[in-house]
Amino acid sequence: MLTIEQYTAPYKEKVVAHILAIQRDEFAIAITRADQPDLDAIETFYRQGAGNFWLALDAGAVVGTVALVDIGNGQAALRKMFVRPAYRGNPPKAADRLLAALFEWSRAKGLREIYLGTTDKFLAAHRFYAKTGFAEISQAELPAAFPVMKVDSKFYKYLL
Repeated sequence: MLTIEQYTAPYKEKVVAHILAIQRDEFAIAITRADQPDLDAIETFYRQGAGNFWLALDAGAVVGTVALVDIGNGQAALRKMFVRPAYRGNPPKAADRLLAALFEWSRAKGLREIYLGTTDKFLAAHRFYAKTGFAEISQAELPAAFPVMKVDSKFYKYLL
């Protein structure tokens, strides 16, 4: 039974393993845990202002993640959206459910805009973001406070 829950510390190592497996094994991105210090500081990095971090869990296994970073001015950055391949489609729609939790939280916190950056390698993610209402934008259209990652090459915006 798939559940969506806010991150808690006992899941830290499972979250790190989940994200690194998708980044490195599925998409062959040369990235390490050390390249992502936010993974070792989820509570303090993501849970500031309107930020948060969610998990999709199946019998205690982490099968999906998504995070939100408050960048001020009613804006936030979507980060760490990673879902295991078997959980991406119908059913169980883990990505849809994670994003729904993020949108509900964002509206409750008074956010107006959500931005995201991704690599050009995540083709299915591009289709998913477009299908869920994100509009592709140029890097020049990002707010100054948006945390661009070195692997980011495509950018999107969502109006709440």
